[in-house]
Amino acid sequence: MLPLYLTLKSLHVSLALVSGALFALRALWSVTESPWLERSWVRVLPHLLDTLLLAAGLSLMVLTTQWPHQTPWLAAKLTALLAYVGFGSLALRRAASVRTRALSACLALLIFVYMLGAAHRHSVLSWLV
Repeated sequence: MLPLYLTLKSLHVSLALVSGALFALRALWSVTESPWLERSWVRVLPHLLDTLLLAAGLSLMVLTTQWPHQTPWLAAKLTALLAYVGFGSLALRRAASVRTRALSACLALLIFVYMLGAAHRHSVLSWLV
């Protein structure tokens, strides 16, 4: 079980970092109204990465039998994920003004950093512990 756990955890962490970096780049392109945002690989790759990220995370939950209703930091991380997706959606497409997209991108990135801290520290308080 340990080798599988370590493999899944490494995959999950790596995918999270790549996904976050790609989101930051896409958010920058959105705020600057760059044509790069419309490239096909930019529109497809995030969905592939995030699907793999979610699958690795769910696999870790099953393997370790940690469930959100029993593990406060995991519940907080998943709740934050919903907020991250919402603000990320505003930052990349839904918000009409550049200012709103920029604010949404900043909030999404702050939430992303919170999720990293909650997962790393296994605490709802994230990096504050």
